[in-house]
Amino acid sequence: MHPNTYFDVNQNSWYNYFMAILSDDEDLRGNKGALNKKNPIVKPENIEYDKTFENSIRPKDFDSYIGQSALKETLKITLEAAKLREKPLDHMLFYGPPGLGKTTIAGVIASQMGIDIRITSAPALERPRDIIGILMSLKGGEILFIDEIHRLNKVAEEILYPAMEDFTLDMTTGKSQTAKTLRVPLPKFTLIGATTKAGELSSPLRDRFGMIHRLEFYTIDELAKVVQRTADILEIKITEEGAKAIARRSRGTPRIANRLVKRVSDFAIVKYDGIIDEKVANESLDILKIDEFGLDNTDRALLNLIIEKYDGGPVGVETIAAALSEDVRTIEDVCEPYLLQAGLLQRTPRGRKVSPEGYRHLGVKAPSEQQTLF
Repeated sequence: MHPNTYFDVNQNSWYNYFMAILSDDEDLRGNKGALNKKNPIVKPENIEYDKTFENSIRPKDFDSYIGQSALKETLKITLEAAKLREKPLDHMLFYGPPGLGKTTIAGVIASQMGIDIRITSAPALERPRDIIGILMSLKGGEILFIDEIHRLNKVAEEILYPAMEDFTLDMTTGKSQTAKTLRVPLPKFTLIGATTKAGELSSPLRDRFGMIHRLEFYTIDELAKVVQRTADILEIKITEEGAKAIARRSRGTPRIANRLVKRVSDFAIVKYDGIIDEKVANESLDILKIDEFGLDNTDRALLNLIIEKYDGGPVGVETIAAALSEDVRTIEDVCEPYLLQAGLLQRTPRGRKVSPEGYRHLGVKAPSEQQTLF
């Protein structure tokens, strides 16, 4: 895959020209002091360590990427076909609950194709010049990854439409009678979007993705392999039973599993002999108030609230959020997905309702359904 030669030769001049038009000197002057000011608490070596840890724990190829088997097989064929055609990949959209590896799979795709990847998030692209600057700096075949793409503003979406379809950038310069429309060619690139709310994407944007895939929750066996791999990277001693004990309480999410490995490791080093077995894992997670279903205090408080205050439901999510002093988005994005997946909570047209399985899990007797005669 070769970049557009004409555009590569003139890319810097085009970029500098349009950035000069779009730049705001007042912003630069206003932020100058903040940019030069250093935080004395955050040391450079700490930042470098964090980057090293994140990079080391993320898989770099499909062999080390655990789970999502059907998706991996599809992507392997797609990537091989793109290599044989010597053309960039189609634009891709990955969606699903947070923590399932959407960013990681994008990195794996870039690594397998041997190309660079630019990572950003939709909230960071507030102004037109933000998305224009990134598009103008792309090289042929590169991947642009936009996280939480459903939060893109309308202006950024309109800029992306011709960029995704025709690999061009439509620009307007000047004002009133001197206004001119310029069409700037872009190198062929691949846009990978990730979102936790695919339904909030506008139809014109969603339809421009050639591949749309949903990431699924992980099984206990898959999460146990994730836990074992993370423990090996961090040089933590763990048994197979200990890995499964952590996996059972990880809510089907690799990100949570990786976090629990580190927390349990702290308990194992301080209170035990440094080896995580089933007993150490269960006792440590009990202290952390994470039960055998992976529920924490907030999850249990939500279920108990519906049972004790609202007779098991149904009750509206706004009422639940207000009673728990939580944000509605926290309830919908953090708590509900796994509770619904585990069958502990039901979403009805009238509101949220605790399922019989939820009653059994909390050890509360479910009320018998009242029979009505007509």
